[in-house]
Amino acid sequence: MISQSDLVIDLLVFLMATFLGIELIRHVSRLLHTPLMALTNAISSVSIVAGLIVLSETSNETILLLVAVALSLAATNIVSGFLITERILKMFSGPRNRRKSVKSEDPDRMRKGDASTK
Repeated sequence: MISQSDLVIDLLVFLMATFLGIELIRHVSRLLHTPLMALTNAISSVSIVAGLIVLSETSNETILLLVAVALSLAATNIVSGFLITERILKMFSGPRNRRKSVKSEDPDRMRKGDASTK
C-alpha cells in the first residue's frame, strides 16, 4: 500500500510538472507549435502503451478506473493533436498547395478525370 507521505510527494511532483508544462507551452512561438504537437502525440502514444501494460497486470478496480480515464484522455489528446496539426499545416500552405474541391453534383466531370472547379 502507498503511504500518505508518498502520495503527497507524488501529487506535488504532478502539480509542479503541470504548471511547468503550462508555462513552457504558453511561451512557444506559432512556428514551433506543429513540431511540439507531434512530440506530445508521441508522448501520449507512450502513455497508451504503458496504460495497456498496467491494465494487463492489475486487478485492482481503482487502478483499472484510473488507467481507463488516462487511456481515454491520451487517445483524445492524440486525435485532437492530429486534427490541430493538420489545420495548422493547411494555414501555412499557400493557396497554390491546397486541394481543389470537386463538386459532387456533376458526376460526369469526376468520371472524365476533370477535377477542376468552375
